[in-house]
Amino acid sequence: MIYETVSPEAPIRQGDIFSAVPRIELSLQDLSVLGKEDSLTSVNWRDLVSGQHVPATVVCAVRPVPAIVITQDCDALRAADITLCEILPLAEVDGTFKNPGKSGPDWWAKMIPRQCQRNLKWFYLPPDPAVRLTERMAVDFRVTVRVALSDLRSLIHLRCGRLNPEADEHFRERLSEFFRRYPYDEWYPLTPEEFNAYRRDAPEAEPKAWQSPTP
Repeated sequence: MIYETVSPEAPIRQGDIFSAVPRIELSLQDLSVLGKEDSLTSVNWRDLVSGQHVPATVVCAVRPVPAIVITQDCDALRAADITLCEILPLAEVDGTFKNPGKSGPDWWAKMIPRQCQRNLKWFYLPPDPAVRLTERMAVDFRVTVRVALSDLRSLIHLRCGRLNPEADEHFRERLSEFFRRYPYDEWYPLTPEEFNAYRRDAPEAEPKAWQSPTP
């Protein structure tokens, strides 16, 4: 597919896929702070920092997730920390794929390119057992994980491959498009009549001052 194998000695670089990196999950509203004699106290973050009780030891959940390196190659050689994006099942990232109708090759050949063009929030990864991806997956650019470079190097046995040159070039471009995208209301240049037609399919759209009917 779109992947290639990597020797354990190869340096970490953008596009490297790791099968399991730690994702920490905690609630700033309900932190379990470890106190004296290993007692646990529930504290919210605001009270913790305002009380000058930091640094503190906090008990939190951690789970392994597949992820891909997004740090640029030059930084990955010497940066203290490496940033990765979580890899999730495609249907979790894009609801279009939750209930595929006729899910044969024709349907996928149509929907994958179309949704990739419409949605800049993810990058498609086809299944390939060689890189431990057993179903259609997607890199979710909205979910990042930070791991110390020294720690990630110690987990090099969990690196299961990397994007091949063509996919890597596309990945870099998609990544840059996501972080430099400009949010705007796409209906702003429409005439009042055009806006009314647009709003039939997007009732949440609010008219601009120049699109409201003249009193």
